[in-house]
Amino acid sequence: MTIREAETGDLLKIREIYGTARAFMRAHGNQTQWGEGDGPEEKLEDDLLARQSFVGVDEQNEPHFVFAFLIGEDPTYQLIEDGAWLNQEPYGTIHRLGSDGSVHGVLAEASAFCEQQLIAQGIYNLRADTHADNKTMQKALERSGFVRVGIIYVSDGTPRYAYQKRLNQGKRQET
Repeated sequence: MTIREAETGDLLKIREIYGTARAFMRAHGNQTQWGEGDGPEEKLEDDLLARQSFVGVDEQNEPHFVFAFLIGEDPTYQLIEDGAWLNQEPYGTIHRLGSDGSVHGVLAEASAFCEQQLIAQGIYNLRADTHADNKTMQKALERSGFVRVGIIYVSDGTPRYAYQKRLNQGKRQET
């Protein structure tokens, strides 16, 4: 798989991917995340315009997973309860990850891509959040080195488990 910036021509496939991901969540006990009017499709065009929507594609350039990757302050991360962020240093965030189910390890691939982008900019923190009923994503985040650090609230006021991963800064040059 290769990760590239999503394009307008990917919109139909991305919507299908989100539909498949929503059905997977429902089948695995997550009945309320990505409900009517608050799914990832609502932010898809804004993500494209902001150039923060990415797809994982096969050798034929066919998308199989999608995610948003934002660098900078996330307003929903201002308030955290039942814990604290590991630090207040700059960070990137993975949001709206969805897969068509044909490939495994998509969070690990998306995370590796984001980490590479962040480190190139001298940023060493990656954040994410997920619904309490999204056990699959919770396990994937923990397998990918994220630590659950508390609870945040998304724009509609519903809680999400907050996660953070500190990235390897490598050896710094002493000056």
